[in-house]
Amino acid sequence: MEATLTCADTGTDLTSDRCEWLITLVPAAASERRLSTAEERRETVLRTAIGAFAARGYYGTTTGEVAKSAGISQAYVYRLFPDKEALFLAVVEHSFARVRERFADGVAEAKGSTPEDVLSAMGDAYAHLISEESTLLLVQMHAQCAAISEPSVREVFQRGVARTVEYVRGVSGGSEEQVQQFFATGMLCHLVVATRADDVDAPWARTLSNGIRHY
Repeated sequence: MEATLTCADTGTDLTSDRCEWLITLVPAAASERRLSTAEERRETVLRTAIGAFAARGYYGTTTGEVAKSAGISQAYVYRLFPDKEALFLAVVEHSFARVRERFADGVAEAKGSTPEDVLSAMGDAYAHLISEESTLLLVQMHAQCAAISEPSVREVFQRGVARTVEYVRGVSGGSEEQVQQFFATGMLCHLVVATRADDVDAPWARTLSNGIRHY
């Protein structure tokens, strides 16, 4: 914060001895501006909604439950998001953004620059992500199910998948087959996690989980 002087007019001219100088604090720079209350509340609602939708899915979650968990009124939720659909779509978009962020981390940590090295590093980063933030995996799985019968969800889900595929293709330089195999392995990883196949001592489980990294 920086201090500036403001003259409080007492009814006389500025040269009067009765002119009172007051110190007013003003923000030092726009870069130090804190998030507004609305922006903070939106982030809070979004984080809370991720957990709610992950636990109960699109159809089983209400905005009232999200509002209660976030510590705000349902009316305020509607000020930030017009309806439950808009809130869920924002959550789905957030989940894809987080995946791409973690992929970027993987690229930065890749041991080499070949498609194999980059794809392997991104796969490892994703395995860590769904282990550390399991709600993101659940949101994606619920979104995938809802996309079958909800056109708006399908549109957002398609867009998220498209951006992610093109991102992976661009940063890895992999062939069509390599990129397809990367996403196929990711879907298999979802199946392994959902069935906890890596914890089951049975032939079918070993077949599915063989070679799948899970943390």
